[in-house]
Parts: sequence; C-alpha cells; structure tokens
Amino acid sequence: MQHLLGYARVSTADQNPDLQLDALRAAKCYRLFVDTASGALDERPQLAKVLDQLRPGDTLVVWKLDRLGRSLRHLIDTIAELQRRDVGFRSLQENIDTTTPGGKLIFHIFGALAEFERDLIRQRTLAGLASARARGRTGGRPPSMTPNKIALARQLYDSRQHTLAEIARTLGVSRASIYRHLAAQDASPVLSSLATDARAAVPPPGHHDPPVVSVVVAPPKPTSPSSKPRPAPGRPHPPR
Repeated sequence: MQHLLGYARVSTADQNPDLQLDALRAAKCYRLFVDTASGALDERPQLAKVLDQLRPGDTLVVWKLDRLGRSLRHLIDTIAELQRRDVGFRSLQENIDTTTPGGKLIFHIFGALAEFERDLIRQRTLAGLASARARGRTGGRPPSMTPNKIALARQLYDSRQHTLAEIARTLGVSRASIYRHLAAQDASPVLSSLATDARAAVPPPGHHDPPVVSVVVAPPKPTSPSSKPRPAPGRPHPPR
C-alpha cells in the first residue's frame, strides 16, 4: 500500500511548525516528521528517520523545497536517491510532483541548473589559482620539513643513536614526514650524492683519522742501448 509521509522543519525552537503541519495533513500524509534544526546542519534525525521508513511506491511530501535540502545540490541528490528507490517526491508550495511527467521535467531542469552552478564555481576556482600562481603564490600551508630540518634529520638518523620517534619529536614533525623526506632524498641521485658528500666531510664525534703512510716508489733506471745483457752464471756463452 502506498503512503504519503510528510516532513517539516523549523530552524529554532521559537518557530512554530503548525503552518507546515496543517498543509501536510491537508495533503493526506500518513505520518509526519518534524526537525528543529538549521538547514545547514548535516545531521537531522527526523529526516534520516523518514528516509529510512520510505518504501517503494511511497511519496515524501514537504511544504517547501527549502525545508528538505541544505542547498540546491543536496536537494537534487536527495530527490535522485528517492527516484532510485522508486520513491516519489512532492513539494506543496512549488507544486512539484515527481510522480507526474511535469514534475519529472522540473526536477531535471533543477539538476541542470545545479550542474551549471557547479561548473561555474569550478571555473572561477581554477582561474583564481592560475592568477595566484602567476604572482608566485602557490597556496596551501608551508612545508613542515625545511632543508635545514631535512639535513638535521639525516644527520641524526645516520648517527644510529636516535629512534625515528625521537627525531620526529625533536623536529616537531610526524614520523611519516621523516620517512617521506629521507626516502625522497635517497631516491634522488643529486640529493643522495650531496648528502653523502656532506656526511663524508664531517667526521663523527670521537673519530680520529689514521696516520698517513707515504710510499715512494723510485722509477727504474734507464738501460743503455749499447749494453748487452749479461748471461746468467753457470750457463755457457752462446756461440759467436
């Protein structure tokens, strides 16, 4: 059996929902659900309750469109979800009924307008970001790991005297940041070679260089072209 379920909403406790409830009763609603909450709030318990109790073939009835949706996009998404569940929607003041062909047409027009509005917002956002980048502003918060912090983290890590948790606590960053930046440094050949040279240039504490032993090898003396090799002792002279 198909039922009409009514939903009403007022923003504050001082407001009276009687006007909405009288209109919903006149529309022959089977049950009524009332929320006292701002339309901008995500959580409205009575709305969640009525949406849960709707069954295929039922119809959700509201006094005005703004009583249901927080925004045009939220309204379109809610009605689209009702259509997917084979649930109708009626707005008494706007005379919209998605169970009729005219109501479906108006709903699709609203959907097109919402899509158009979202595209305009996206275009304005992209244009603003491009203008900011042209002026040298990249946006976002500053990086937590500066080059000095990365170098200090590398030095503390290579000393093998501190854990990653201690290094992160000392630098005031998370362990994930330490992992990410040290891994990026090792993955980059240029950064890795610079880090290796820097570590090699600074000896660890308590380190003593071993003594340097110089070995000088004298070059062999040149032999005269006229000199002949002398035979080994004990061997006969070759015949002339």
